[in-house]
Amino acid sequence: MHTQTNKESLVQRAANGDRAALEEALAGVQDLVFNLSLRMLGTFHDAEDASQDILVKVMTRLSSFRGDSAFDTWVFRIAVNHLRDYKKHLFAQSPLSFEFYGEDIRSGRAADAPDLTGGVDSSLLAQELKLSCTNVMLQCLDPESRCAFILGTMFRLDSRAAGDILDLTPEAYRQRLSRARRRMADFLSDYCGEYGNGTCRCADRVNYAIQNRRIAPDRLEFTAARPSETALEVTAAMEELDGLAQQFSFCRLYQSPERLKGMLRDILEGPAFSAVARA
Repeated sequence: MHTQTNKESLVQRAANGDRAALEEALAGVQDLVFNLSLRMLGTFHDAEDASQDILVKVMTRLSSFRGDSAFDTWVFRIAVNHLRDYKKHLFAQSPLSFEFYGEDIRSGRAADAPDLTGGVDSSLLAQELKLSCTNVMLQCLDPESRCAFILGTMFRLDSRAAGDILDLTPEAYRQRLSRARRRMADFLSDYCGEYGNGTCRCADRVNYAIQNRRIAPDRLEFTAARPSETALEVTAAMEELDGLAQQFSFCRLYQSPERLKGMLRDILEGPAFSAVARA
């Protein structure tokens, strides 16, 4: 409670035009916003662009925060509403499905791809593919199911907090989350040899993935990203719904890229901060 009170005080000072408080408040939710964007949109580039938009919205709406919920929950709601209908990302133009993904694994001629590694360690490329693939796999879920999966499985929000963010009752949220987790787990079990019982192995598909521009040897974004210690105040632990936690060990959080941190500094020096200061 003391920590939450301190955060509310920080946000209030930020809303009153205190630049140092605003910078601290935004930095405190930057990883949260970036990770939600990355999982919802699928790529680092799209996640950075969306995160910048969301952080501007958070900053310009600070005066409307009343403390009725935790600040993190309030930010989540803004971010989710922005991302559910976000149309500027790669997979909005080229939607994915579990059926498409499965057919690619069954029929893709991975063994025929030439060596495209360019001298980069093949184990690093296989790790990059594993992390990228599981992230992109989330795009096979519809946006509402993807939101539920990310909030419950990656951020470990309880059904009350997550349901409030998604405008669902706790029971309706638990049902949606359970269905999404089961679909992901079934696909992993059927096809993935890394996290399930399937035959698909990342080490065998590295060159095929490079050929199809799914990973790039000179841009290993997932393996280069540092783990985040993002901590949420809305819940102590995820509710165990279905015993599938071990299936989703890839559900890690990352620190925001340096590019996004630079964007945040630019935001604080731009007209958006002036609008907050005048509010």
